[in-house]
Amino acid sequence: MIRLTTHEIGSLAKPEWRVKAATGKPMTKKDISDAIAWGIRIGVNSRPLVMLLEKKTLTSFDRDEIKHWASVYALKMLEKAGLDVVYDGEQQRSEMYQYAVNRSSGFVFRGLVRSFDNKYYQKAACVGKPKIKKPWHVEELEYLKKMTTKQIKIPITGAYTIAAWSFDEYYSKKAASLGSKQALRSKEKARRQFVLDIARYLIHPNIKMLLEKGATWIQIDEPAATTIPSEVPLFVESFNESVKDLKGQFSVHICYSDYRLLFPHIKKMENCSQYALELSNRDSRTLGTKEGERPGYEILSWFRKYKIPSRIGLGVTDIHTDFLESPELVRDRILYAVRVLQDPKLINPTPDCGLRTRTWEVAFKKLQATAQGARLAEKVL
Repeated sequence: MIRLTTHEIGSLAKPEWRVKAATGKPMTKKDISDAIAWGIRIGVNSRPLVMLLEKKTLTSFDRDEIKHWASVYALKMLEKAGLDVVYDGEQQRSEMYQYAVNRSSGFVFRGLVRSFDNKYYQKAACVGKPKIKKPWHVEELEYLKKMTTKQIKIPITGAYTIAAWSFDEYYSKKAASLGSKQALRSKEKARRQFVLDIARYLIHPNIKMLLEKGATWIQIDEPAATTIPSEVPLFVESFNESVKDLKGQFSVHICYSDYRLLFPHIKKMENCSQYALELSNRDSRTLGTKEGERPGYEILSWFRKYKIPSRIGLGVTDIHTDFLESPELVRDRILYAVRVLQDPKLINPTPDCGLRTRTWEVAFKKLQATAQGARLAEKVL
């Protein structure tokens, strides 16, 4: 029997009661009623959480407990939606870049910059050799392992993206003092050293610690992978350094990119089990599996052309709109992908990206459609 493994990509929005607890704002009746309603919906006893939310003054311990409740709710929501592989929607994290840099030394934050939509992040400057100050996701993993019997996939921000989203005030110093021709070569060398040091001294040891704690699948998030086309080989090299000599399942998520820029360079990717891609955002909303009917999935022919053996984390729901894909539309997107790749074992249906820009109501229905569409596709296959 064919089984299409469904999973989330990473982030979910944080419940309002979790945000208010963290920022010290008072709870409203709506916050509490939402916690009760979602608890019923996902099969969680909300009474201990409600007792916390009703307190007039929250201690630091209380706030931590509420954060843990957000993780439980998110995890159980993914399970209820029917996904095969789960996490907690990154409820313990502030933001994929800031959270990682906060737990690393060698960086100083310089201020807010816009990432996408109305989302902003604190941009840091590298002022010294990167080192781990505190493990990034070990505590998350240990907590969530107690909460589910399903397989867990841990998203971790990749080396190339951390470098791309940071100012370099350390590695590039020498290049700035040289003549123009020497400076160019030195700048390229410094850039490579910057990226690879993050891979070797931040990402690799963090992944190693997660594996030692029982992690089996780690997703490296690299939204910046194709930002500078000439540096795609450097992205590939940084991935390889991040997982070098480690035993586990490692995948990469690359969103909102011209995926053609990955080729032929990703033929040199080592130990990459899956490429999770944003595809439905570019696709038609009508049903159909014939040639030309699924424009968002044409890039898959490049993976076949270059004989990339890795699976595809197939984006089948668009995370930038409240449009609710039907299970039948998800089914047809999957069937078309199978038609192109000619092997259903290469398909793992997912949302395009993290669903943090959508409400839980919309996110839940999109995740349900992902799971239900995969089950419909299995019947056809």
